[in-house]
Amino acid sequence: MKKYQIFGVISTVCIVLSVLYSFVGSSQIPTSRVLLSTNPPLERILPFEAEAEKPQSPVNLTLQAVDAAGKSLTNAKINLQILTPPRNPWLTTDFPIVEGTKLLQMNANAPDGKLEIQQMLPIRGNYQLLVKVSPLVANTFTAYEQTLNLNVHENPIKYKYFVVIAAILLSLGLLGGWVIGGQEELQQGEIAPQSVRLLLSALTVVAIVTLLVINISAEVAEAHGSEHHSTSTETIAPSSQKSQGLEINLGGDKNATVGKLANLALQVKDTATGQPITDVALQVKAIATEHNLTVFDYKGIPDEQGKLTWLEQFFDGSPHKIEVEATPLPGSSRQFTPVKVAQEVEVEAIAPPIYIRLIGLFYFTAFVGIGMAIGLLIQHRRKPQARTN
Repeated sequence: MKKYQIFGVISTVCIVLSVLYSFVGSSQIPTSRVLLSTNPPLERILPFEAEAEKPQSPVNLTLQAVDAAGKSLTNAKINLQILTPPRNPWLTTDFPIVEGTKLLQMNANAPDGKLEIQQMLPIRGNYQLLVKVSPLVANTFTAYEQTLNLNVHENPIKYKYFVVIAAILLSLGLLGGWVIGGQEELQQGEIAPQSVRLLLSALTVVAIVTLLVINISAEVAEAHGSEHHSTSTETIAPSSQKSQGLEINLGGDKNATVGKLANLALQVKDTATGQPITDVALQVKAIATEHNLTVFDYKGIPDEQGKLTWLEQFFDGSPHKIEVEATPLPGSSRQFTPVKVAQEVEVEAIAPPIYIRLIGLFYFTAFVGIGMAIGLLIQHRRKPQARTN
């Protein structure tokens, strides 16, 4: 009887060990995945800066779909969504409306399993890339999804500006606390000592000058933007072209809003038969005309219906131009000179919410208040010593 009991215990232990081994082993089996590479390297990627001294270029993002053995998948369809970093009301970015939104969404046919785009990243923080890979030919491989993270650091020069502004505000508060803390006795008919009156007068002058500078800068920027927009419309290509047996139509939203996606679509057909054309290369560019900066660039092929559709957010708030150039694929029987189409998109800028401005005002006031408290404390400790002497 004991032998049977021992045999049962050993069998149970073997079963448990086999289950644990199969679980651990299966967790280590490689699966299909998407590899992400960037150019420039991740540590050198900086968010968009409209007033940068050197012209900025969008970040080159390369997504490579591979199987469990690490070999590139062929005849794949890749769906890509780029989500911006989540909202943080206490530490906002240069584009608060863009936070927590969708920057790009597109479907692309990838014969070699590779999707390569160039995208300007507007703000700092952790971007999420939601990738879905499915086969163009049924049952060639199993569709799968993957979430990739892309962390963009803040421009170091912003920290320098912050330190300088904080030092100025602290100095102003310290000066105010020093003057108020050392105020002399009131003379007959005076509301406040002369030193305090001079300090308040100086602060009033600074506030008036600041408001004037802000208003003048806004007027100049608006005039410059409208002038640039009026000159950019003179040389724009048509949105529809019929040339060399090809009919290319670029359509979609002509009005967009910051924080929301704009729908864009391209159709390529044969002018003689009306059938969709798939053996052409399409290069798509989105250009912010105010700064003449390329914010999005993609080169690929249309789908089986001769279409290329994508959704894009124009975060800058300035007019944009969508350019598409069709060229023949290498080795294709259809050869033609490049054909271009273009379309302008008016973008409505959205002002930051009032609470974000109030938070910024709170920070500035806090620095001045801290400096004033330090100045008052110094004067408070200085007076007893002066009386003792």
